[in-house]
Amino acid sequence: MISRLVIIPTYNEIENIEAIVRKVMSLEPSFDLLIVDDGSPDGTAIKVKELQEEFGKSRLHLQERKGKLGLGTAYIHGFKYALANHYEYIFEMDADFSHNPEDLLKLYDACVNGGSDMAIGSRYVSGVNVVNWPMGRVLMSYFAGYYVRFITGMSIMDVTAGFKCYHSKVLKTINLDNIRFVGYAFQVEMKFTAWKYGFKIAEIPIIFTDRTKGVSKMSANIFKEAILGVIEMKFYSFFKKYHRNEIN
Repeated sequence: MISRLVIIPTYNEIENIEAIVRKVMSLEPSFDLLIVDDGSPDGTAIKVKELQEEFGKSRLHLQERKGKLGLGTAYIHGFKYALANHYEYIFEMDADFSHNPEDLLKLYDACVNGGSDMAIGSRYVSGVNVVNWPMGRVLMSYFAGYYVRFITGMSIMDVTAGFKCYHSKVLKTINLDNIRFVGYAFQVEMKFTAWKYGFKIAEIPIIFTDRTKGVSKMSANIFKEAILGVIEMKFYSFFKKYHRNEIN
């Protein structure tokens, strides 16, 4: 059985879904792939079902949800699916090629050979490696990292990164039902919780390329959640004990 599962949440990604599936499925070593689709009206899930006939349902998995329920809940759904099916390494990435599927191999290597419990595909650990973003968005993202590091005490440079590899023991330790946020704050909360539990986290430099097809799901509410949510998250952490047993 393949021990690696890539989770890609989708909503209206018909322009990207076939290409991203084919690219991930072509990698060596092999990765299984789970698409968590939030009822895309553009036929994203239909295309995945067609591709399942080619790649097989044992490697290309599909979970359909009714309605747009949020990025964080899609990943939580995928994490629970991965643990229930005994995957050891669980990856999250976007459908739009902003994350280069080839970099999955780097994240995997950081965990398997580098001894990390979580590996982050980082835009900022070696400078600013972002392509096709307007300067205003680059600055907002970059300085948001300073804000989060100041509030939380973490040293992670790319705190909102959505390209990651987890060893299953991280997800088993974190109570996924207690993860509160759904947007960019979800990405911060997952890193913060893993950090508080003392897991080893590595940042691997990648080049992030903004989508060229489809529509961004970014919104003002997502950023608002991130700004206010970080303070709330830090506050509640004072009242929580972070103790873990070794889980294989």
